[in-house]
Amino acid sequence: MQRLPPNRILAWICVLIAVNQLGFGGIVAVVALYARSFGVSQSAIGVTIAIYGLARFLVAMPAGRLADGLGRRPALAIGGLVTAAGNLLCAYAPSFAVLVGARFVAGAGAALVLISGQIILADITTPERRGRTMAIYQGVFLFAVGIGPLPGGLLAEHYGLRAPFLAYAVAGVLAAALAWALIPETKSARGPGSSEAALALPPFGSQVLLLTGHTGFMLVSLVSFMSAVARTGALFNVIPVLAQDRLSLSTDRIGLGLALASLVGLAVVYPSGVLVDRYGRKLVIVPATLVAGVSLLLFLLAPSYAWFLAGCVAWSLAVGVSGAAPAAYAADVAPPGMNAAAMSAFRMLADLGYVVGPIALGLATDLVGADAALGTTALLLAATALLFGRYAPESHRGAGRHGGA
Repeated sequence: MQRLPPNRILAWICVLIAVNQLGFGGIVAVVALYARSFGVSQSAIGVTIAIYGLARFLVAMPAGRLADGLGRRPALAIGGLVTAAGNLLCAYAPSFAVLVGARFVAGAGAALVLISGQIILADITTPERRGRTMAIYQGVFLFAVGIGPLPGGLLAEHYGLRAPFLAYAVAGVLAAALAWALIPETKSARGPGSSEAALALPPFGSQVLLLTGHTGFMLVSLVSFMSAVARTGALFNVIPVLAQDRLSLSTDRIGLGLALASLVGLAVVYPSGVLVDRYGRKLVIVPATLVAGVSLLLFLLAPSYAWFLAGCVAWSLAVGVSGAAPAAYAADVAPPGMNAAAMSAFRMLADLGYVVGPIALGLATDLVGADAALGTTALLLAATALLFGRYAPESHRGAGRHGGA
């Protein structure tokens, strides 16, 4: 395939991720209801959600190995097909056990798509523009996921609960076709000197071990892990219950607050990418992680709906501002030729938070209460930010930075 300029590759990656994540967003509103249609308990419904994150965690490293061995483009296309197969099986699952298995398959497909896409972005960017490139990708990702529940809900309302899963299967096939037909192989485009370095690269497992010995890499992975714990454990699990019990908020007011605030986060994604390219990654990552901790305290102490909305806005600002900065940092510190190992290891460590968060904070809430659970999570976010600020070296100083990091 003819070599495309990086901006063209970015454009096609954004089209692909928009199609794929629109399908994902479409099932967000119905997956719990569909699981309940099998006559299972609330905890069993939770399994259908957690199994998806578990699949992403377990498949992250194999996805990186596949992208490094077979190539980025085939891994991306295979991910789309696996996504389609998993969601097709969800739609026609004859039993709850099959549904859980199908959700695992769908999560494996998502891991292949998301990790291969980020590896491609790492391949085609230099540190000087990496923040903005990944911010554009992140913005498209967030928009597609955010808008997805609207068509998904309409499909479910008019054609039944399995319809959004069928739509996601179609989206997976379209993503695979886009990957194979329009996105070139970028494995050989890994930056200056990468072809020479590739000749002497250690095995994939040794590359991962090398990266885990890098203080900055492990700390930025910890930042993303804690953000995922807070998102899935606090924002998705504890906070809605807390808002309903203490503020007597209805589910539509809770959902409206979270949805409206997400627009704030989306609006600051690209400006944050400009900031990380101009002034460095740490200047964005540290304050944004601290603000995420503050947002949990706002939720915890909120005496009214207005304060609840303030918590929503603070959280969305933190997520939007941090945006793609952690992924850009992880790509920055990857030695030449090790983008696949770096991005898959980073995603695996971050995705572990999607598994740990709902379980750990749910258990903590049952044992010591929501106040202690949210307060502890806020403190851990702050501690993580301070650790990263103190011990992680700056990976890209940027044109606007002067002096030490």
